[in-house]
Amino acid sequence: MTQTQSAGVFDRDMNATWEKFLRERVNSFIKWDLVRFFRDNPHTADTADNIAGFIGRDTRTVQRELDALVKAEVLAAQRAGDTTIYRLSTDRETRHLVTEFVTLCHNRDFRVKAIQAVIKGMNFSPGQDF
Repeated sequence: MTQTQSAGVFDRDMNATWEKFLRERVNSFIKWDLVRFFRDNPHTADTADNIAGFIGRDTRTVQRELDALVKAEVLAAQRAGDTTIYRLSTDRETRHLVTEFVTLCHNRDFRVKAIQAVIKGMNFSPGQDF
C-alpha cells in the first residue's frame, strides 16, 4: 500500500506520492473537481453530461477529463449502448489515495502546494496564458 502523509504532518516539501498523483492523475483543476465529486459521491455512476451539470462545467471538457481519469485508473467507465457511464475505481488503493488527497486538501499549506504543482504541470506562461 502507498504511504501518505496526513495533513497534520505535511512538511515543507510535497512528498513523492502526491507529486506523482498530481503529475500523472489529477493534473488539471477540472480533474481535481471530478475527483472531489466522486469522493463525495462514491456510489455515483453517471454520464459525462450529468456529471458536468453537477460540477458546473462544460460537457465536452468534462468528457475529455473523465476519459483521462479512466486512463489514469482513477475512474472506471462502462458502455451502455451509445452512452458511457463513469464511476470511481473500485481499486482499494486508488480509493484510499483519492480519500487521502481530498482530506489533505483541507490543509491550506497542502492545497497551495497542490495548486502550484497543477499550474506548473500545465506549463502556463504568464505573458501568454493569462
